[in-house]
Amino acid sequence: MNEEVKVQNAGGADVGRLVIAVVLVMAGIFTFYFLDSASLWLRWGAVVAGLALGVGILVTSVYGRAVTRFVLDSRVELRKIVWPNRRDTGRMTLVVLAFVVVGGGFFWIVDLLLALAIRHLTGQGG
Repeated sequence: MNEEVKVQNAGGADVGRLVIAVVLVMAGIFTFYFLDSASLWLRWGAVVAGLALGVGILVTSVYGRAVTRFVLDSRVELRKIVWPNRRDTGRMTLVVLAFVVVGGGFFWIVDLLLALAIRHLTGQGG
């Protein structure tokens, strides 16, 4: 993703779409709490409908198209990754575990020495 994604200036229609999308999502959430005596499926259906309508309207705005383009470009970049094979993954895992054990032992010894030094300097302990 070497190219910089440029978003066009949003016009009044795009700002209106953003406002409508936010209002629809908020309406879905409000309906969930407003219909507290209704069945749970109906309440969650209102939330899902509000989210779906909000996202559907958001995608038609300049910002939504920019996000869609970003996701598609990210998928292209993801395909370029060379993943390690099982053997390399196992070796790297063992190296990490070895460093964790060595580092843990080192800090345990340092902590032990500092505790002994503080006991000696303060005269506390048996």
